[in-house]
Amino acid sequence: MRLIFKSPFPFKATVVPPQEPPCRWCCVVSSKTSNLTKTARAPVKWERLLDELGETRDQTAPPSRLSQRWMEYHGINNWEGLLDPLDDVLRGEIIRYGSFVEAAYQSFNFDPSSPTYAACRYAKSTMLERSGVHGCGYEVTKQLHATSSIPLPRWIERMPRWMQVQSSWIGYVAVCNDKEEISRLGRRDIVIALRGTITCLEWLENLRATLTRLSGDRLSPTEQDNEPMVEAGVLSLYTSGTNTCPSLQQLLREEVLKLLKLYSDEPLSLTITGHSLGASLAILAAYDIKTTIKHSPHLSVISFGGPRVGNRSFRHHLEQQGTKVLRIVNSDDLITKVPGFFVEDHDGVVQEENARVAHLTNWIQKRVKDSRWVYANIGHELRLSSRDSLKLNSIDVATCHDLQTYLDLVHGFVSSTCPFRAGARRMLKKATTTPSVK
Repeated sequence: MRLIFKSPFPFKATVVPPQEPPCRWCCVVSSKTSNLTKTARAPVKWERLLDELGETRDQTAPPSRLSQRWMEYHGINNWEGLLDPLDDVLRGEIIRYGSFVEAAYQSFNFDPSSPTYAACRYAKSTMLERSGVHGCGYEVTKQLHATSSIPLPRWIERMPRWMQVQSSWIGYVAVCNDKEEISRLGRRDIVIALRGTITCLEWLENLRATLTRLSGDRLSPTEQDNEPMVEAGVLSLYTSGTNTCPSLQQLLREEVLKLLKLYSDEPLSLTITGHSLGASLAILAAYDIKTTIKHSPHLSVISFGGPRVGNRSFRHHLEQQGTKVLRIVNSDDLITKVPGFFVEDHDGVVQEENARVAHLTNWIQKRVKDSRWVYANIGHELRLSSRDSLKLNSIDVATCHDLQTYLDLVHGFVSSTCPFRAGARRMLKKATTTPSVK
């Protein structure tokens, strides 16, 4: 869900994020200084380190580093050794996919008085360029829409049109067609980018937060306990359609199948990225594609500020499929902590859950279980915090959840022991400046 209608600082994909050194540089600086001189002059080696920590220096990794190891950067080894400290190439990939999500926001028609409200403002051929993603080497092949299944009362006809919008543009599918970019990436990449909550009915769907079964089959009580379940509102937006607007599920299945057949003779990757509601839909879409399309390529999800989406069994099925999920989480973002009262994080969490509800009355315990509120965190986390950033003037719900905040935090994050590179730069300056002698 997007708590503000439009980011005041749209992200430009043409700005290459500076590549930062590991945190070890600021950790090995000695705090001892010399009292022999009055002026502060850093040795040449520290000048080099400070320069490489600068905000404007453009340091791109050798092309072979990404092309030869792209599967590692897309989770084949669960991003082991790449998140803390944050690998520079992975940082660039996260921000690059974040720019595709930002393009979805920039292309959305926010004007409620417009006859094309909730539609895409641009044609497929020019959408990425006009939304700020210049020269990315990707071409949009499909516009995507999501439909709410919430029935509208008759009196809604007397309300403004923007309250009646049932189907809205939610993102797009794009494929890398530039030979140089394909060579740099090491494969042809298909990206699915999905925005967060904007329309009135999307907000109402977010309130349908109880878990529901993915299939409509009747199951025994034992099977129901082990069945994958997801948030009802997210499933509704993914599977619902109208006579004039196919469901998001149908649109994605058809487009992915078409592209897989078209490029079946070359290395392919499928990357689904989204923010907030789009993050939940991205995980659900990944599960659906892996379930219904045989021999699908390496599939990874890069999500920003996503709420919880499914139960423990759903997470287990994703892991069995080989779907790789990287969740970018801001610890100060309230949306990443909902929905659900009790969250399962590990296989042995059942005991922890029982301990949490032991002090509650039997009535409350029964209500929680019957309401299906027990969610699980899915995938691997890159955990950030707005409080570590020196750029944020305020820490409120909207700011902490905004996609631009996430991109800024990824841009500046170094490691858990040295969270923000601006702080690392300040530490280096302090350590290499000698005090004056009176």
